[in-house]
This record gives sequence, structure tokens and C-alpha cells, in this order.
Amino acid sequence: MAQVTVFARRATIDRHRQALSDAIHGAVMAALAYPPEKRFHRFVGMDPADFIYPPDRGDDYTIIEVSLFEGRTVEAKRALIAELFALIEAATGIPPHSVEITLFETPRVNWGIRGVNGADLALGYTVEI
Repeated sequence: MAQVTVFARRATIDRHRQALSDAIHGAVMAALAYPPEKRFHRFVGMDPADFIYPPDRGDDYTIIEVSLFEGRTVEAKRALIAELFALIEAATGIPPHSVEITLFETPRVNWGIRGVNGADLALGYTVEI
């Protein structure tokens, strides 16, 4: 399971929402062998006054937080981050210097999905890659 939250200025979200979603999902599918139908993205557009960061990041500064079941290898997580930087830049023109990514891993037992504890959930994909 992966839940993605994207934070950026409202104008950046409005301009790049679909391209960001496509790039993020492409990265998740490529790096984590994720099924195409499992896209869970939330976009949080911020007013400039509510989104403070160093000026060298630029107006399109974007933060991506990915919540995952634990179990991926270091190599898979490194591949995900590399894919995110590459695909986001290709799709939106936002340079890697203006993107920050954080992966949050938790045990499956800490998730509740479709009325079932995550530890008991039958998945259609492998987490241990």
C-alpha cells in the first residue's frame, strides 16, 4: 500500500496536478512493481504565506510524502526516489533541487483498509521487493 501526499503552492498544484500524479504513479509502478489501478494521491495547495521554505527552491517547490507498508529493500526505496526525481522533472519541468521526498514506512498491522486490518489484507502485489 502507498498513500501519497503532495504539498506545493496552490498555483503549482493547479498547473501540474495531473502531470505530478502521472509521474508519481509511474515511479511507484516502476520502482515498487505497483499495480496500475492502485493510485492514491492527495494534493494540498498552499497559499504562499502558509508555505515557507528557502528562496533557492523556487516557486514550484514541492514536498512529496509517501506512506508505505514496511518491507521494501533499500534498493527499491532508492529506486523510487530516483524515479520520482526523474519523472517529475520530465513531466513538469520542476527540477530535483525543488522537490523533497520523504518515505514513511509502517507495519501492515498499523493500517486499516476496506474494513480489514492491513496485516490480514490480501494484496494483489508483492511488498517485499
